[in-house]
Amino acid sequence: MVKKKTAFVCNDCGAEFARWQGQCSECRAWNTITEFRVPSVKAAPKSSAMSGYAGMVEATVQTLDEVNLESLPRFTTGFKEFDRVLGGGVVPGSAILIGGSPGAGKSTVLLQTMCMLAESMNTLYVTGEESLQQVAMRAHRLGLPTNKLRTLAETNVETICQLALKEKPSIMVIDSIQVMHMSDVQSAPGSVSQVRESAAYLTRFAKQNQVAIFMVGHVTKDGSLAGPKVLEHCIDCSILLEGSSDSRFRTLRGNKNRFGAVNELGVFAMTGQGLKEVSNPSAIFLNRGEEQTPGSLVMVIWEGTRPLLVEVQALVDYSQLANPRRVTVGLEQNRLAMLLAVLHRHGGLQVADQDVFVNVVGGVKVSETSADLALITALVSSFKNYALDRELVVFGEVGLGGEIRPVPSGQERLKEAAKHGFKRAIVPSANKPKEIIEGMEIIAVNCLSDALEALF
Repeated sequence: MVKKKTAFVCNDCGAEFARWQGQCSECRAWNTITEFRVPSVKAAPKSSAMSGYAGMVEATVQTLDEVNLESLPRFTTGFKEFDRVLGGGVVPGSAILIGGSPGAGKSTVLLQTMCMLAESMNTLYVTGEESLQQVAMRAHRLGLPTNKLRTLAETNVETICQLALKEKPSIMVIDSIQVMHMSDVQSAPGSVSQVRESAAYLTRFAKQNQVAIFMVGHVTKDGSLAGPKVLEHCIDCSILLEGSSDSRFRTLRGNKNRFGAVNELGVFAMTGQGLKEVSNPSAIFLNRGEEQTPGSLVMVIWEGTRPLLVEVQALVDYSQLANPRRVTVGLEQNRLAMLLAVLHRHGGLQVADQDVFVNVVGGVKVSETSADLALITALVSSFKNYALDRELVVFGEVGLGGEIRPVPSGQERLKEAAKHGFKRAIVPSANKPKEIIEGMEIIAVNCLSDALEALF
């Protein structure tokens, strides 16, 4: 008997090891190493699905100027927000992984997209978790055209590829990759080996037949995509559909994209007719009350290729605990601790005995440093119980020396703020526009003390 080879792979970073160990030596994560069996390499028969489509394309050596780019035009999904996250549309032959928590709307947005694309091209929707009756019921409930979308209920990857060769679709959906399996991999569907080999098989099929494939992926408790990390390495684009159960808004964010910008953001609204795109997301996040409260401020962040106006709220209150709490929602907690130290050293404000709570309204996650100055301003406003002007917008990076550093695309941020009716802006000196923006007073500052003096 041929001894079956086994390997041990870390689910977080994808590192391989010869034997099992409790901690991954690459990413230092505990209990993330899983055993899987390496499929034996055999000469595939000519009747197999892989040899069927692999033989259609003969490998040749070419220079880059000999590659025909006109034969690979992008095609739209029907959603401008979806196309924005994908980098301008779907590229033929690309493998796209879309993840999200249960109920976020992954299957809904893909079913809407496929029904619209089926009017002009060949499509194939493969469902492994639901029956065809369930998919048809959802399509009728959403009022989608169902007369041209081709559907298939199957979980075997080889069978799916064989049928796809006959159907010749331009775009295909696999819902979901966690339930797919291959015959020669001796493990249960959803295991590390099955997910890894199934995704690699489908990716090769997409490349050699110029078929765009959407793979639906599950997420873990911490919000990351389930399965081995190598799954994100073999695909071309990885996007995540986020949204809380108590909110009707969904955000589509790109984590990896070989054909466009990374960290692009698309906003959708969940309605009775499915997901509807939101063309002006800043108007959603600026839905404030009529009375301005202390600690509330609007900042301009940059998401992908466009500015976005969001509101940040801060609450500073006396603490009854020996160790005051530092709680952040939508911002990095380490960044808050650093800015509190800068505020004490260069702003003369001591909050060591105060509880500090920070929240970004609308569930937006801010990772860039342009929110530093706005966050410090909101903290001082709450501490002094001083309400700021409703028509004020602030952005800028704060250094450890108290200096205000410039941020990219300052001109576009100010134009976006002026478009939404803001009359006053506090910006770094290097971001002061050369052209006057009509109706907006711009105050340029060089250090933290100048910004606090101009505001308070």
